[in-house]
Formats: sequence, structure tokens, C-alpha cells
Amino acid sequence: MPLRHASMQHQLHRNGVRLHTAMMSRIQSHGADDPPSEEELELMEERRKLKAERDERHAQEQQVRPKAPKTVRTTRAQPKPKEAKEASKDKDAKAAKKAAKPHLTRTEKHAQKAAALDAARKSAKKSAKT
Repeated sequence: MPLRHASMQHQLHRNGVRLHTAMMSRIQSHGADDPPSEEELELMEERRKLKAERDERHAQEQQVRPKAPKTVRTTRAQPKPKEAKEASKDKDAKAAKKAAKPHLTRTEKHAQKAAALDAARKSAKKSAKT
């Protein structure tokens, strides 16, 4: 993330306004030929320093900064190559899982349900003779 530097523009503007006010007050009271007052000289020096700092910040901003390396992101994890021994162990483990938990498939469940409904329907229709 780049460093954020505060702008010097507002400080320069305020300094310029104060400098202009000081110059105009000196010109109106003493005349244009009078040398600048101490306040004016201080404001001019401050303005010179602000401009130098602004230029320094601008030069620093133009320098190339190191950037973080780009990372490649994949949407899927790449499968790891398996060895022959691990494959046979996995098959044995899968077979043991199936033997431990017998699951009915969807079609088997529907067939059981249909058989139960047929049996219920047939048992409900008893003959009137009995």
C-alpha cells in the first residue's frame, strides 16, 4: 500500500494569503520603497521552506517502490500423485466403509416405499364377506 503524504497546497495557500496581507499593509502604511518587515521576511522564508518540502515530497513520490509479488490463485486444488501401495490401501478402506454402513440407493428407497403403499392399499380393501 503506498504511503500517503499530506498535501502542502493548503499550507502554501494560507502562507501566501498572510504574506500578501503583510505586504499590502506595509505598502499602504510606509510605501513601496520601504524594505520588508521582519514578519514579511519570516513569511517569505516559511514559504520557501514549504515549496522545497513540496518539491521533495513530489520527487519522493515519483521514485519506484517495491511491490508485493503477484500470487497465482487457482480455483481448484491440484491432486497429489498417489503411489501404488496407497491406492490399494484406499480401496480396502473404501470397501470396509461400505461393509460397515449399508446404504440404500434412491431407487431402492422408492421401490420399498411403493411396495409398502401397495401392501397398505391391498390390506385396506378387505372383502365384505369376512
